[in-house]
Amino acid sequence: MPVKALISIIGEDRTGLIAGIAGRLYDLGVNLGDTNFAVLGSAAEYTSVCELPEGLTLNAIERDLRGLPLLASAAVSVTPFTYGMMHGPAARITHKIEMAGLDSPGLIARISEAFGAFGANIVRLNSEREAGADGLRYITRIDVWIPAAKTSACLATVANTAQQLSLTFNCQEVASD
Repeated sequence: MPVKALISIIGEDRTGLIAGIAGRLYDLGVNLGDTNFAVLGSAAEYTSVCELPEGLTLNAIERDLRGLPLLASAAVSVTPFTYGMMHGPAARITHKIEMAGLDSPGLIARISEAFGAFGANIVRLNSEREAGADGLRYITRIDVWIPAAKTSACLATVANTAQQLSLTFNCQEVASD
């Protein structure tokens, strides 16, 4: 049975980062599963759930990645992944939502609570801030699974919460297979 690992890297954002990491993992025979990359301020975060080839240890991968010049100052962690590699039904995205507006403390907490009240599962969330004429502007994108029977009420509640926070609200339903 293959060993499963979670590879987490946080370091300075730079051109070629994904290619350098993914290329090195390929050279080592690592099979990438779910992989995420995000720029966070002037840093970047790379995470991947992987299957290791026989004989390759978690320590060997971590040591090898730390040796890459583009990761010289990065925090690199390779740990066992003890969860399943396949998504469950609640990880299927049914809606893509985007909200934008000025800074509002508690924004992500309040929106997340609204989804939770309906048993919805946030599959992916990305929030960015950018300078605007009126101050910091936040753009939050959420990919979510909402139980079919609760979709209308959930979306109405989330839209109402966004309006209370003076955010624009856009929602796109994702076609099912």
